[in-house]
Amino acid sequence: MKGYIINPDRKIVEAVTNGLYKKEGHCPCRVIKDETTLCPCDDFIQNQNCVCKLYVKKEEAGE
Repeated sequence: MKGYIINPDRKIVEAVTNGLYKKEGHCPCRVIKDETTLCPCDDFIQNQNCVCKLYVKKEEAGE
C-alpha cells in the first residue's frame, strides 16, 4: 500500500507476525478466518485501517 511501511517497532511486528503464523496468515485481530481476513486484510486494503498496527503511515513512523 503506497504511503505505508511495516511498523518500525520490532515488538509489535514480532507479536503480529506470531499471531499471523498461528492463524495461518489471517489477521490476528480478527475473530473470523476467511478470505477477507488474510493479511493484508480487506479493511486495510479498502480503508487503510490496520488494527494490528503492522502497517503504519510513513509520516507516523517518522519517515
